[in-house]
Amino acid sequence: MIQQLFEISLVAATLATGLVAGVFLSFSDFVMRALGRAEPAAGIEAMQMINREVYRSLFATLLLGLAFVSILLAVVGIYLAGPDVALWLAAAAGFYILGVVAVTARKNVPMNQRLDRMEHQSPDAYAYWASYTRDWTRWNHLRWVTALAASIGYLGATVTVAGQV
Repeated sequence: MIQQLFEISLVAATLATGLVAGVFLSFSDFVMRALGRAEPAAGIEAMQMINREVYRSLFATLLLGLAFVSILLAVVGIYLAGPDVALWLAAAAGFYILGVVAVTARKNVPMNQRLDRMEHQSPDAYAYWASYTRDWTRWNHLRWVTALAASIGYLGATVTVAGQV
């Protein structure tokens, strides 16, 4: 029973980190580019609304919940699945905690909070917008790549566990 729950959790973590990576990739690939091409007031206002809505989204639940799940799976993997699986899980947790959660908390969220305090049609917001879109997107590239790396780590753990059966 515990082993089955562990295996289901690995598959769920693979899919969930893949979804997180996909959302981040969307922003890096086309959302930020489109917002940056819009009139500054429109792009700023749209990003402010996105940033306000994200806190009440399934995405935020996945983003934060996976931090806990990553640590839990890494610890449980040591005891249930052996060193090969534990290595995959430690790598996945490291990528996720450092590349997704830490970057989000230390880089993207502070930029979002600064933008949110600005009136979207103000000269200050216009001046900040160019550097915001550039810097926010650069950090976001790191987030989608590391979320994808975490997903690959979970997939590696899943395949390794399946090969042990």
